[in-house]
Parts: sequence; C-alpha cells; structure tokens
Amino acid sequence: MRFVWAVVAFLIAAVMIGAGIAQRTVFEGPSTETQTIQTDGATAYTLIDGAVLTRLPGAQTVTAEGDGAVFAAYGRTADLRAWLADTAFTEITVDGEGAVSNATSTPTPSPSPSGSADAAEDAAAGDDSAGSDAAATVARDPAGSDLWLEEFQGDGSLTMPLQLPDTMSVLLASDGSAPAPSTIVLSWPLPVTTPWAGPLIVSGSIVLLVGIFLYVLAIRHSRRSRGPRRKGLPMPVTEPIDLAVEGVDKGVITAGAPASRRSVSSRRRAFLVVPAVAATTLLFAGCSADAWPDLASSATPTPTETVIVPEGQQAPAVTENQAERIVSEVAATIASADAAGDAGLAATRLGGAALAERQTNYTLRAAIPEHPALPAIPASPVEIVLPQAFDGWPRSVLTVVENDADTTVAPTIMLLTQEDPWSDYKAMYVASLEASTELPDVAASYVGAYQVPPDSGFLSLAPDDLAAAYADVINNGENSQYWSKFDTQGDLLLAGIQANKDQRTADLAQTGTNTAEIAFESVAGSQEPFALATLEGGAIVAVNVNDNDTVKPTNADAVIKLLDNPAVKTLTGVEESSTGFFTTYSDQLFFYVPAQGSSEQIRLLGYRSSILEAKVIP
Repeated sequence: MRFVWAVVAFLIAAVMIGAGIAQRTVFEGPSTETQTIQTDGATAYTLIDGAVLTRLPGAQTVTAEGDGAVFAAYGRTADLRAWLADTAFTEITVDGEGAVSNATSTPTPSPSPSGSADAAEDAAAGDDSAGSDAAATVARDPAGSDLWLEEFQGDGSLTMPLQLPDTMSVLLASDGSAPAPSTIVLSWPLPVTTPWAGPLIVSGSIVLLVGIFLYVLAIRHSRRSRGPRRKGLPMPVTEPIDLAVEGVDKGVITAGAPASRRSVSSRRRAFLVVPAVAATTLLFAGCSADAWPDLASSATPTPTETVIVPEGQQAPAVTENQAERIVSEVAATIASADAAGDAGLAATRLGGAALAERQTNYTLRAAIPEHPALPAIPASPVEIVLPQAFDGWPRSVLTVVENDADTTVAPTIMLLTQEDPWSDYKAMYVASLEASTELPDVAASYVGAYQVPPDSGFLSLAPDDLAAAYADVINNGENSQYWSKFDTQGDLLLAGIQANKDQRTADLAQTGTNTAEIAFESVAGSQEPFALATLEGGAIVAVNVNDNDTVKPTNADAVIKLLDNPAVKTLTGVEESSTGFFTTYSDQLFFYVPAQGSSEQIRLLGYRSSILEAKVIP
C-alpha cells in the first residue's frame, strides 16, 4: 500500500509543480503593451501629447524611426506648444475613449506667449500682420533649446525610456527642415503576476519529498517482511585452517569488505540527495515577488513635510537640472567669448548690464594687452536655483554658482532671463557675493517664486526706487534720507567707492595747479530692476547703478591730459581735452529688501563694478 501512496504523491507533485512552472512560462501573459503610430511625415515636428504617454500606467518607452537624423526632447506641454506656435506640426493625441490619433496642426494667429495686453488686443481685433506671420511656418533646429528638460539624438532610430506625467510631452524632429520620423512605437510595461506559481511549486516539492519518503518506507518494509528462504544444499565439512601458511587465501574477512558495504550505503544516500536538490531548485524557481500572493497588510503612510504651493501660483520657469545645464552652457559660451574677445558671441548668452560691461572690457583688452579680463562665469556647482513661477515670457531664474576650480573666489550670483520660447537664457545681471553674505530663505526650486512688481508697496522700498535710493546714499552718505534704510556696516562697495573718491580728489590736489576739478555723482542705471520674492515676505532685487565722474579744467587756458589713464584714453580716442572728460562705471547690484513694516534693513548681497564708457565733454 505504501507503494501506491508514494505513486499518488509523485503524480500530485508532478501536477502541482508542472502547473506552477506553466504559470511562469507558457501561461504567462505579455510583459508589455505596444502601439505603433504611423504619420504621413508631412511636417518637420511631431508632438506626442502627455495624455498619450500616460494612457497606460507605468514607464513609457518611445521609439522613433525615420530617414537620417532623429531628434527627440521632452518638456512641459505648454512650453512645447509655445515653441511650436508659429509653425505647422503633427500632433498625436488621445480621445475620451482612449483611441490614439494624429493630425496636422497649423499655426494659430494668437500673440506671442508673453501674453501682453497689447498683443491680446491686436489678436482680438484681427490684426492682419499677426495673421500673416502665423500663416508662415518656421524651420528651426530644435537641438539645444533651453526649453527642453532633456534631449536625445540618434541616426535612423532612437529609443527613449521615459517616465513622464501627463503635464509633459515629447517632441520629435529631424533637423527642423526635413520631415520628422514617421514611425513611432510606444510601449508600456504590463503588470504580470502569477500569485499561485510560487505556492504550487513549493507545495509540489513538499509532496514530492513526502512521496520519496513513502517510497523509501515501502522498500524497507518490503525487505523486512520477506518469508523464510528455502533450505539449501548440505554444506561441506569444515576443516581446520592453518594460520601459519602465508600467501594463502585463508577465507578471512578483510577490512575491505565493510568498505564495499559503505560504498553501497553511500550510493543510497546519494540517491536520496538528488531528489532533495531538485526540490530545492524548484523551490527557488518560484521565489520572485510576483510569483506569490500579496498577503501583506496595507502599510500606514508616514506623515511627511508638505511644501504648500500658493493657490494660483504658476509653474517654475526651469527645473534644477535644467538650470544647471543652462548655467554650464552660459559659462562655456562666455569663456570662449572672453578668450576671443568676441562681443557678438557674448551677446548670445549675455544681455543688459552684464553684456555692456563685457563689450567695454573687450574693447579695452584689444587696445591694452595688460588690461585685466573680467572674472569668468563658473559652470558648477550650482548651489541655489530660484526660478520665477511664471508660465509666460519673458521668464527668469536666479542662481548662485560656486567656483569649483578656485574655492578662494567668491560665489557668483546671476539673474538669467529668457525673452521668448525660441530664445536662449541670457545673464542680465552678474555679480560676486560679498564675503560672509547670508542669503535670505527662498522657495524650493520645484516651487519657484513670483516676481515682485517694480512698484510694489509690500516691500520696505519698491524695486523701482531702489537704485536711485542707493545712489543717493553713495552721493550723500549719512546725510541721505535713505541712509537708515540700508545696512552699511558690511557694505564693501560703499566703502570702496568712497575710498576711490578720496584718492582721486587727493591726487588732483597734489598737482598744485588748481586748474582742474573733479565731481562725482551716482545715478540709477538704465537697466530695469527685477525682484523675486523670498519666504519671509521680502525680495531679492537686482538693480543697476552708474557712478559718474567728471574732470574738467577750471580756466579756459588749461587742458586735461590723460597721462595715467589708458582706459579713458582708449574709450575716448584722445589724449587730452580742453573741456574735460566724463567717465561712467556700471554697478550690478543684488539686494535683499525686507517686507514693509520689517525692522530689518536693506542688505547688499553682491556686486560687480567696472568701467562702462568714457567720453569727451562737449
């Protein structure tokens, strides 16, 4: 009977193990769902909407196939649509029933994404010029745009593993002129679980062991229960054995005999080990997590700190990775421009006061070999990223960048601005942080900060008034009406400007001729102020102040000679003047302005001062 039960156990084990293995092999469903989209290839760009990418849960894999170069990038859907606003493109969308389709979208006569009121009125009135501009498609190379969060390039085919939310989309193109890839394959991983494979394999292995055990018992019982043997033939009469005779087989059982029995026993044990090893192998074959039922109770979520985004606040202009890439590209471009003295190249990544000072510096370095270059813009590491929370244009981001090549150099603070979706970010203000500067608390980079209006009354001083107020402090010192509003104790720029005034006045007095006079005046610069809110209700404000000095003769017979001032001589093109010289130095300044009613003072965070222009007084 034991043999019967053993056979039954073997059969049951075979069925259970076979069923478990079959669930993991022949009966296992597909691991991905794939959808192929074929476009007509009539446009240079294809937009895959985020709703298509998130039609199924999980990561997405996008494969694009075309002739020649293949370009792909992803970013916020609103940004991609803004970039495509002036050209025709193929749009892949999904309807309410989940069906994917593609169609060609033509340029719309809407105004530029800056969303200005005047442009909106022109569009509403049906401005003919706006309509004619929109009707024309524009071919531009999408590679390298600052709008993309990440971009990819390939030849003939390109595969991108992604995991994007429905607020982001993918742009496909070639070079902006040739048709975009026409064959697109989207795939998503499918959750393939076989929760009974593991239990079946393990249970079958246990039954198999039980069957083996029963089989061994059956054999043992069979041997012990055999009946008496038949009587054999008569044995011969035994004779004495002569133990003294050597070399003769005396019939003594030698030590080798038990070894043969041990050999047999070892083979039996080996026979029993083989099924155990096989069962163990089968056991581990079903140990992956998706081969077992999910019997774990749902975990209680752990409370985490939540960042509250103000209601109605728009998305940050850039992500942290995006800002790091932009800063790196700005640094590389300006390094090349500095080496070549190329103001045109510098203009591709600089604007405003930052560009003006470098244009002057390039002019001086071309004429005066020993004239020092401006400090380089460091590429990394980017320590602080404070993007403007704004969906339109122009949009800006404030960054603080350490200099990993020289830790003794003060960090650089920059304000970068993108004028429209098709432009690169340009550094409009560039300065060095003052020693031991304590920056105010700012919002996380993934939240961003709103731009404080130039005429805001919520700050202790409106951004529009800040440059003029600081210029008044430079001009009048403690007699300025704004003196008490500024923290002047650690203001190195203020002290430096005053020391320069004193030195130049003293140098002129030492001539003893009393034929010339010098006058100093600081005024608000021509660059627009820009302010981003901080967490305390204040703002970081970037402004431009110009320091002017005028040297002119005090009588009609005197002339002013430029003996020790090669910079002014180069910029004016003359060595002397009977009317005098007017020189302007540009200050790029970053301040922390506290909220209205705060007891804090306005603090200078960083500055950069350099000569801007010089001219002969008419």
